[in-house]
Amino acid sequence: MAEQASTLVIACGALAHEIVALRRINNWPHMDVQCLPAELHNRPQKIPEAVREKIRKNRGRYASMFVAYADCGTGGLLDKVLEEEGVERIAGSHCYEFFAGTAAFEAMAEAEVGTFYLTDFLLKHFERLIIHGLGIDRHPELMPIYFSNYRRLVYLAQLESPDRIEAGQRAADRLGLAYEYRVTGYGELEHSLRRATEGVVFWQN
Repeated sequence: MAEQASTLVIACGALAHEIVALRRINNWPHMDVQCLPAELHNRPQKIPEAVREKIRKNRGRYASMFVAYADCGTGGLLDKVLEEEGVERIAGSHCYEFFAGTAAFEAMAEAEVGTFYLTDFLLKHFERLIIHGLGIDRHPELMPIYFSNYRRLVYLAQLESPDRIEAGQRAADRLGLAYEYRVTGYGELEHSLRRATEGVVFWQN
């Protein structure tokens, strides 16, 4: 008889592949994952209530719940919802911070504030989320409006791959930015999920 899941992770769809991989690698059969659409990042004001809906829909079905979102542009509104609902989330302002680690991310931001970041997910869906999602394919004149204040693109890779390195370079070239590649692995995402499965999660702003 299969072990019943006792922990629900409510996650951003942009993290689905990484969370499923971590679940498999760490043998966490007691962890279920439900994802919200990654496209919510284009309208972050909708994230808090979408997360609340998931929490309330699943309350009572699991011994614990954990939210695999950072603040993600909600301006503290997600934290307010989670405090009201009594559910913890991964610490940090965005996935770039928890993949790279806070100290490393702050150093990158200080070195060049005009940095555009990509993760494995964003690189894979660059055309759909960036070029099409921002309307650049239909209105090329938007490119300088969106990216004139950026100087470099940093690809924070969760998994090493020569093909992805090259794809990151093509993305940087398309946006007219200098290119930098860094392997981060799963970063704080793995540590936070491990604490969640052990029931020792620390909620932070």
